[in-house]
Parts: sequence; C-alpha cells; structure tokens
Amino acid sequence: MSGDSVIKQKSMEFAKRIVRLYQYLCRERHEFVMSKQILRSGTSIGANVAEAIYGSSRKDFAAKLQIARKESAETLYWLELLHECSYLPDKLYQSLYADCKELMALLTATIKTCED
Repeated sequence: MSGDSVIKQKSMEFAKRIVRLYQYLCRERHEFVMSKQILRSGTSIGANVAEAIYGSSRKDFAAKLQIARKESAETLYWLELLHECSYLPDKLYQSLYADCKELMALLTATIKTCED
C-alpha cells in the first residue's frame, strides 16, 4: 500500500505536536476540557493509521484510514474553536491547521487509491 510509511511518519510527527499543544494549553492557558478533546482526536489519527497498516485486507486498510480522516476533521474543528476562543496564537494555529489539512489530503489520496 503505497504512501503508508509517509502517512505513518507525518501522523506521528503531528501527534507529537498535539501532545506538546496539550501540555501548552494545560500549563500556560489553563484550558483542560478542549485540550483533552484535541489530544484525543489529534493522536487518534496516527493510532488509526498504525492499525490500518496491519489491516487484514485492503478493505480493512481503507476503513481504518477513513476513521483517521474523520479524526482529522474533528481535530480541525478543535483547532478552529481553540483559535476562535483566543487559546491559540495565529502562527501556531496556522501551522497546526496546515499540517492537519496535509494529513487529510494524504489520507484522502490513499483511500482513493484503495478504491480503484
């Protein structure tokens, strides 16, 4: 399944950024509810990619990537909300948002490849 190692690497890097974001939100911004939500969804992307790589079939692989894509969409939502509520500075928000959108695009392209 082409591209899975790139997605695995990028989703791991993104998850690490999300963990650091969670730490920042708790320590510096004293935000504990939304930060827990974005920690869950943002790290779930990579967890589902890891599961997909060991999927039992091409269909299972694609299904797990679909879940990862949904988690990406949820993560975008939390990023937007945190930014709109002034918990995230513009530069940090834009960087994380761009990385998440890139992951979504990679997931979408890989899913489409599976469907062909």
